[in-house]
Amino acid sequence: MLIDDEEHIRVAASQALDLAGYRVHAFDRAEKALEVLGSDWRGAVISDIRMPGLSGMQFLQRARAIDPDLPVILITGHGDVSMAVEAMRAGAYDFIEKPFAVEDLVDTVGRALEKRALTMENRLLKNELAVQSKPGPRIIGDTPAMQRLRLMIGQVADAGADVLVNGETGTGKELVARALHENSRRREHNFVAVNCGAVPDTLIESELFGHEAGAFTDARSRRIGKFEHANGGTLFLDEIESMPLQVQVHLLRVLQERAIERLGSNELIPLDLCVVAATKIDLREAASRGEFREDLYYRLSVVMIDIPPLRERREDVALLFQHFVLVAGARYQREPPPPRPDQLRRLMMADWPGNVRELRNAAERYVLLGESCGYDIERMVDGNTDRPAMTLPEQLDCFERTLIEQQLKASNGSIKDTMAALGLPRKTLYDKMKKYGLERDDYR
Repeated sequence: MLIDDEEHIRVAASQALDLAGYRVHAFDRAEKALEVLGSDWRGAVISDIRMPGLSGMQFLQRARAIDPDLPVILITGHGDVSMAVEAMRAGAYDFIEKPFAVEDLVDTVGRALEKRALTMENRLLKNELAVQSKPGPRIIGDTPAMQRLRLMIGQVADAGADVLVNGETGTGKELVARALHENSRRREHNFVAVNCGAVPDTLIESELFGHEAGAFTDARSRRIGKFEHANGGTLFLDEIESMPLQVQVHLLRVLQERAIERLGSNELIPLDLCVVAATKIDLREAASRGEFREDLYYRLSVVMIDIPPLRERREDVALLFQHFVLVAGARYQREPPPPRPDQLRRLMMADWPGNVRELRNAAERYVLLGESCGYDIERMVDGNTDRPAMTLPEQLDCFERTLIEQQLKASNGSIKDTMAALGLPRKTLYDKMKKYGLERDDYR
């Protein structure tokens, strides 16, 4: 940001900085700059000291209140040097005395931006460390749908309400349930997962509610059920649509009363737990067909979380695949080569009916098969869909965005190096970055 009430100084300084490769936001008053200045501003600020309205000194005070690490460079007249020295003591980064040489301005700005980049990188690392230090699994993805998913998990994790998770096979429903548990105050207690479709109908009531000795044939001793075992924590009921209707009646009563009776007992056991149910079908439609209790559906769907299938967030495919490759490499003690751009492009074109689980299996095959994996990926991608996964413009956009993003990462956010590597003019690169929502500062 450049703040100066004299137009000829704003124009000359802006041109010099622009030629040096910096983007300049010029203002004639400090008040206007303060309106857009925030703690996430990744640049530096140049401000004249003597201006109408807020002076440079007053601006410095307000800017440091917003962000004490923001580098503010002051432009001073000859009579303002003592004031500038005072400003340095107050936290200004540096001062430039009028008249100044363009080289001095560019050099000072360059040093200030290096300092700012280091500050922002340190903040990013601290934030990342804080995120990584949090308990629970990571939900990976940068698409808006995944950002909304993480936001919703954070909002409802401690609410105590029952949650219904909707998602196709392999989208990560249990991962979401674990994230809800680990980000809640219940994290110190048990997370208990039950696949309702894997438990025989004759055993599911005993499995969920427990039983007393002698409650039925072969019940030789007391058994603690999953509800009781999850007390204080979270119970995850996967494939809830597979639960028999007669058991659904009992489940509804437990959810309403927050208490259970073991089979063969008349003693009520109070419960304090969160129930997360998951389904791969539309339970509302199942209820309309009489295949699922409607009252149970409405009781479970107080909070609904929808997980998008992988084909609806193709931009995350490359990120997920590379993450799974790193995990598999560590597990199998292999160092696979980085996936080639043409392989990533083919992965993004696929429909992935098995969703993230299928993609993870592909990454493990990639690690285990080494150089022969190229054919395996192509065969697998060609065989998993009978129709084009994306239109040609969609394929081109996904591939182009991935290439630009990878090069920005490889170049540590350097526009110059990215331009050279991709063979793009500066304006074209900036236009494409704007189109795909990419910011170079995110890769420094």
